[in-house]
Amino acid sequence: MNNSFDILFEPIAIGPVTAPNRFFAVPHATGHGWNQPSGAIALRGMKAEGGWGTVAVQITEISPDTDMANHPMERIWDDGDIPRHAAQVEAIKKHGSLAAIELGHGGMRARNITSGEPVLGPSALPVLRPEVPIQAMAMNLNDIALFREKHKAAAIRAKRAGYDILYVYAAHDLSLLSHFLSVRTNRRDDVYGGSFENRIRLLREVLQDTLEVAAGEQAVALRFSVAEPGVKNGLTHDGEGRDVVEALAELPDLWDVNISGWPNDSKTAQFSLEGYQLPYTDFVKSVTTKPVVGVGRFTSPDLMVSLVKKGRLDLIGGARASIADPFLPTKIREGRTDEIRECIGCNICVSMDSYGLPIRCTQNPTISEEWRSGWHPEGPAISKNRRSHLIIGAGPAGLESAVTLLKAGQHVTIAEAREEAGGRVIREAKLPGLASWKRVVDHRLQILSQSADADLFLNSRLSANDLAEFDADTIVLATGAHWRRDGVGSTNFQPIDFDNKKVWTPDDVMDGSVELDPGSTVVVYDDDHFYMASAITEQLSQTGCKIIYATPMPTIATWTDQTLEQAAIIERLVGLGVALFPNTKLNPDLSFKNTLAGQPQNIEQADLVFVGARQPDNRLSLEPGQFTTKKPVLQAGDCVAPGIIQAAVLSRHTIARKILNEHELPTDKLRDQIPVL
Repeated sequence: MNNSFDILFEPIAIGPVTAPNRFFAVPHATGHGWNQPSGAIALRGMKAEGGWGTVAVQITEISPDTDMANHPMERIWDDGDIPRHAAQVEAIKKHGSLAAIELGHGGMRARNITSGEPVLGPSALPVLRPEVPIQAMAMNLNDIALFREKHKAAAIRAKRAGYDILYVYAAHDLSLLSHFLSVRTNRRDDVYGGSFENRIRLLREVLQDTLEVAAGEQAVALRFSVAEPGVKNGLTHDGEGRDVVEALAELPDLWDVNISGWPNDSKTAQFSLEGYQLPYTDFVKSVTTKPVVGVGRFTSPDLMVSLVKKGRLDLIGGARASIADPFLPTKIREGRTDEIRECIGCNICVSMDSYGLPIRCTQNPTISEEWRSGWHPEGPAISKNRRSHLIIGAGPAGLESAVTLLKAGQHVTIAEAREEAGGRVIREAKLPGLASWKRVVDHRLQILSQSADADLFLNSRLSANDLAEFDADTIVLATGAHWRRDGVGSTNFQPIDFDNKKVWTPDDVMDGSVELDPGSTVVVYDDDHFYMASAITEQLSQTGCKIIYATPMPTIATWTDQTLEQAAIIERLVGLGVALFPNTKLNPDLSFKNTLAGQPQNIEQADLVFVGARQPDNRLSLEPGQFTTKKPVLQAGDCVAPGIIQAAVLSRHTIARKILNEHELPTDKLRDQIPVL
């Protein structure tokens, strides 16, 4: 190990327990929850195996009156839940890590759709999701006393399950304790409302209750959001957020601090840099003598060391970073920092929460497959049969396929038609705010460059005959896709004849081939509805032209709501002077229609950038009668069905593992007789 990193591996006392190092896998949703315990247990056990000294469980509902509906949380409602938690504790402690549980009550964020219980809150107000037609019940003093008893009972059950750290949760505007603290949601006029001392009363009482249960045997952590940036009357780190820390400074054994709400706490790389929360949380260490853990998408070991040495944090928190690379601590300890799979801040992991699904990751295709598929993030075991594999395309999918095969002791040859490896990622990373995405390519190229069993050939466009003549046991097509310019998109499946009018695509913008007249008006038409149109719009705003963003959807960059970016994207585009036209349909003559009014939308433009569907680049797989020798050809990812980068990486990883698991590949069949995988 590099001696300069020694401080990260020092044991650190957290109340009555001791963490083996300073790496702290903080609570985060996994999408498995109480009803898929095996997946959650394996995922967290993998983090412990990877060297995270403390591994925490996500929000764990303490009772049926905090049912988060479609968001699969953990539960510790009654004694029947204890065995599941005990198994989780065992999986974490097996590798010498501390096990922590985040006990929580969702308050006005709960739905209670399945439990049928009234939603609880400090005041009689609608729940904190405007689109949900449910209102919270104002808790009376008996309700508050009952809540405290339920929290204590949950803490007792967590203690019996064997957890080392018991969390009190008051963060992210997702906690009943936060709602009592906030002047926005607490409109009471009794001892639990009004003054700051009254509003903090319940949080103080629950902390004291939990310390009583722990009885000096478990540590008690307080997870608290010190600021709510952008929220009217929200907490601030130099106002009541600081006041809370000062008032409770020495009560908990550990402070786990962050900012609220979730779009702030989990900002994407497009809108934040590593360590972006530090300006808000730095003050905490000056207020308390207790250890402090914080987050900020930390992936740089040098920054981690600096944070500890300068007294800004005691423990390095990781949620997304621990998802992207569960073995980040081990790689630092073993001096393999160049092998770290750095989080790119794309929030695909976050997007799964909206659907109540197990998390996925662009960088780590094995996440959530640890139990179901037996996948390990550091690669499959060495294959008994050493074979050679030709991979066409050095984009994220092709590189992932190559790395997976290489780690199993296979020989791989990658042929890339372009002069630079990376495919769509290397091109998209040059768009505003997406530079961190290059890590997807850099990580995999680093692994390939260190092996004599990997050959990468650039500027190598191959034909079907070339594939047949190449001496390889398998051929993997990873040729990607290109953006269509014929009007086909998510809301229009009928190609449009634009009658030779000038229509550009994202590929044209990324290639630098768009020619615009100075001062002209350009319409970026978004019928893709993820990040591409907004990134293209921002890029073109630098040309000095007037830029208009139009979309047939009622919202801007619709799917970015799942990645918590939508509000930030709108704010940025408005700040750039971009005119936004939702509910605007493109006509074949390049005019527009307002879909709400059913009337023409008056937009004048000289150029149109159409962001719609993509066309698979599957030329090689479709060339008939070209194979002179019989070879298995497998394909997946964008060259079969264009999608997000994470899906392409996962599909290629799956294909590579299938190749490794095949005892005999079907070498006696032609390509068109083999299922496309």
